Amino acid sequence: MSTKKITRIAVLAAIACVLQYLARLIPFKVGGFLEIDISDFPAIIGALALGPVSGVLVELIKNLLHLPVSETFYVGELANFLVNGIFVFTIGYIYKAKKTKGGAVCALIGGTLIMTAAAMLANRYILLPLYIKGADTATYWHTIFAFITPFNFIRGIVLSVVTKNCAFFLNNCTNRAKSGYTD
Repeated sequence: MSTKKITRIAVLAAIACVLQYLARLIPFKVGGFLEIDISDFPAIIGALALGPVSGVLVELIKNLLHLPVSETFYVGELANFLVNGIFVFTIGYIYKAKKTKGGAVCALIGGTLIMTAAAMLANRYILLPLYIKGADTATYWHTIFAFITPFNFIRGIVLSVVTKNCAFFLNNCTNRAKSGYTD
């Protein structure tokens, strides 16, 4: 891995970490424990621009930097890394195969669907047993279907729309700069 790529991953991880800390200033939790923030946006950009593994590294670094202020005994950071790591890896992997606007849209849709499905399994068998100790299977499935699955699906759509719109804006700015256009 080149120094340039490592630097880009580090910058994206730093931005993601700042966004994650800023999200704490506006506490909005679904179901009491699912936070809505856009700290995954830099990881998506990293996966699209640098590849799927780079996007996952951004997620890993972001979550490691968040550990000192964890309020969930690290379960929240593990959940964030697992679910969003799958999300950004899927986006980067699909986009790597077809680097077009249509490929990006397919990658964002595929990432949302695969992340939502994987989150159901990760929550049932790993995360909820750590977070809600001693609950029965019905409670786990109720929590997954009532809160977690709709939350992840909507969050995936929101992040996809933000990514698509920002990419469109950045692409237009880049094209204007290349053509020598100035305001």
